[in-house]
Amino acid sequence: MIEIQIHGIDEIIQTLNRIAQKTENKQDLMADIAETMRLAVDKNFEEEGRPAWLGLKYPNKSGNILQGESGDLRSGITAESNNNQAIVGSNKVYAAIHQFGGMAGRGRKVKIPARPFLQLTEQDEADILDDVQDYWQKLIG
Repeated sequence: MIEIQIHGIDEIIQTLNRIAQKTENKQDLMADIAETMRLAVDKNFEEEGRPAWLGLKYPNKSGNILQGESGDLRSGITAESNNNQAIVGSNKVYAAIHQFGGMAGRGRKVKIPARPFLQLTEQDEADILDDVQDYWQKLIG
């Protein structure tokens, strides 16, 4: 028969309980993730898509895709978080037609190609994992 003895089990249990209590409040982590996603979306506008968006049929004065004179779509990007989620989106009604593409205008006669600005690259996902690792380092630290 094999017998295993664990010394310091009380200390291990206390440490695990402390970590469990600290993970109940994830607001800081979710805020970091929301900001990382917001920066990724901003970079999508900066680089005009990652991968590149389809060009404009009729260039606007600025020459930038999805960034007309006012820049309202880009400036309307919002980041929100709470203890359980991180959300990035747009408060503009017309954001969906640019994200997913479709028919627009009077009589839905104008085809708008999809130019997904609310998407994450593999690097963005890695940056979010870095946020999570930093969070755990602070907890265990």
